Amino acid sequence: MLRFMPVGDSMTIGSAGEHTWRYRMWQHLRTTYGGPFRIVGPRETLYDMATGAPDSYEYADPDFPRGHLAGWGEGWQHMAPVIGETVRAQRADVLLVSLGLIDLGFYTNAVQTADNVRLFVAGARAANPRVRMVLLPVIPNVRATSDAPFAAEVAAFNELLAKTVADLDEPRSPLLLASPPPSYDITVDTYDGTHPNAGGEHKIAEGFAEAMHQAWSLGAPYVAATV
Repeated sequence: MLRFMPVGDSMTIGSAGEHTWRYRMWQHLRTTYGGPFRIVGPRETLYDMATGAPDSYEYADPDFPRGHLAGWGEGWQHMAPVIGETVRAQRADVLLVSLGLIDLGFYTNAVQTADNVRLFVAGARAANPRVRMVLLPVIPNVRATSDAPFAAEVAAFNELLAKTVADLDEPRSPLLLASPPPSYDITVDTYDGTHPNAGGEHKIAEGFAEAMHQAWSLGAPYVAATV
């Protein structure tokens, strides 16, 4: 059985009332992956805007495996110290990772954030030497349209992320660099310039799905209309 674990920030945990891209990915895998699989992770909740805490189970459709390792306001620097123990405990085989916006916005610059990516990869591999990882670059949000230094850090980090994936990729523990579909548009696919709406959820799931299908022949091309 293949165990997939979503890892991310607010775009991955989602907030009360949403489906999340995790749900879209589960639907896709359920219809296209030919073997047994599980979605795993130590957390199950959504973030609740009303309470300001990750304490909501109010999914738009709660009937799916909701495990994840994601947190509102968390980034590479938060996940790197805990990924090893989490991969070990959850027996995760494939990590679907969307991180970096929070790091660059509040905590670390591009170089420091890339260093934390390396620590994350090392920690995951220490727990499972055959773990596979799909890493999504940072999607520039509305802040990048008006804050030039921030936009430059996002661009610099995404270049470093691509180089890091190329440097650290190895046959027994492959790394993939995913990308959101070219049509991803923060004015259309988000509800606030950052967080995905239903269309954005599909497109993030599509980015992960297409990377795995093209590189590993896992699943099939993503068709949003069928999930």
